[in-house]
Amino acid sequence: MRKRLKYRNIPIIANGIKFDSKAEHKRFTELELLQKEGKIFNLEMQKDFELQPSFQDNQGEKRRSIKYIADFVYKENEAIIVEDLKSKITAEDSTYIIKKKMLLWLFKREEEYVNYQFKEVIK
Repeated sequence: MRKRLKYRNIPIIANGIKFDSKAEHKRFTELELLQKEGKIFNLEMQKDFELQPSFQDNQGEKRRSIKYIADFVYKENEAIIVEDLKSKITAEDSTYIIKKKMLLWLFKREEEYVNYQFKEVIK
């Protein structure tokens, strides 16, 4: 018996690429078409951003870094778009909301991210 996934998404593999859901695969196909048309450039999948580095706490225990993994990153005009595809349920997940807020803070605070924009697509 297959384990039921938390958000009832159905992972798929298409052209050797693993997608977390059918909706993510569909969006990737749309973005690929936009790239072929020259409307976007440098399409990447599953790009991670370090929100907090790993560290050793006062008791000497190592704490892992906190990362935000974006579904897609691409260049559109002069902006670098960090896009995440979410269902209504996952968009309300408290961990996602906190990490999104930390990502937006990173974009505002760090000069290297001055051209970055966040785009949330609700499907």
